[in-house]
Amino acid sequence: MQIHHTIASLRAARATAGRVAFVPTMGNLHEGHITLMRQAGERADCVIASVFVNRLQFGAGEDFDRYPRTLLADSEMLAAAGVKHVFAPDEAEMYPQPQRYHLDPAPAQVSILEGEFRPGHFRGVATVVLKLLNIVQPDFALFGKKDYQQLMVLTNMVRELALPIEVLPGDTVRAADGLALSSRNGYLSNVERIRAPLLYRLLRRIRDAVRSGDHDLLTLETDAVDELTAAGWEPDYIAVRRRVDLQPPVHMDDPLVVLAAARLGRTRLIDNLEI
Repeated sequence: MQIHHTIASLRAARATAGRVAFVPTMGNLHEGHITLMRQAGERADCVIASVFVNRLQFGAGEDFDRYPRTLLADSEMLAAAGVKHVFAPDEAEMYPQPQRYHLDPAPAQVSILEGEFRPGHFRGVATVVLKLLNIVQPDFALFGKKDYQQLMVLTNMVRELALPIEVLPGDTVRAADGLALSSRNGYLSNVERIRAPLLYRLLRRIRDAVRSGDHDLLTLETDAVDELTAAGWEPDYIAVRRRVDLQPPVHMDDPLVVLAAARLGRTRLIDNLEI
């Protein structure tokens, strides 16, 4: 496996790589990322991963400075998963001058849910992913469903900008107790880690209720928020939405997803389940 720190080096390797599947990451990898890498390897001649902590998608007071940088450990995991090239630029390589051109996703899709609590987040995500796609020029790009709104935004971006790339979603990988794997799980204390699967249990309860014909979404959402609050969490939202655009459902036979974000101690956890 080769590690590239410059755009020129990565592009030279890409020129002879054949069909490429690309998985962008911010590093501090876990089994969820590695599952995406293996899925990528089933679709292409060559898997390219990126490891870059993107300042543009962090808001004021968020964890950009304390986000773990673990390139050595990440590289060992990526090599074991069959990744052939890793693009690991520093900020000066990705942003040699202040980034004055940005991609603004559709406001209706990014002013809700995560966008309401992290203003500007998806602008930063879309800008860096578009830049990475231009650098790597892959045939396939893989994103996990755990960041469901991000997946929706990037899928729509690729389609509406007519990028010659197929976006492939990856299912959320969970621990045995249901907690969705996330780099931020490492911030949880031992006690908080034991309590954390409550979020998944509540999502599963809502999913099962809707599948069983309970369409009183407001009550289902409110009851779950109240239960989280009573357990000492600070919920931001629990919402049943249409998968295609994350707007409130018009018809209950639309493909739906239930999404949640809540803070447990100092750690903000997100999760979702398709219905």
